[in-house]
Amino acid sequence: MKLGEPLLKLLAKKYEPSSTIDLVFHRYDLSIRTDADGNPVQLFLGKRNEQGNVVGDRYARTLKYDRDGRLIRDHWERKGPAT
Repeated sequence: MKLGEPLLKLLAKKYEPSSTIDLVFHRYDLSIRTDADGNPVQLFLGKRNEQGNVVGDRYARTLKYDRDGRLIRDHWERKGPAT
């Protein structure tokens, strides 16, 4: 499943650093893990089960910066199923 523009807009925001955020987006449950700067770097997309885990797909984000701190690359990649 490819991430759509509305979801990418939600993932472009800054959140609390080094935390896990649970959200609902349309018909999907989301769990977002952030890095030390508050950027989402891991996404679990699917339906939440009784234990509170998201069953569906897992995505990872690649953020690369140049020596001046400017963002060079921002890419989400599907890593496989989330259980």
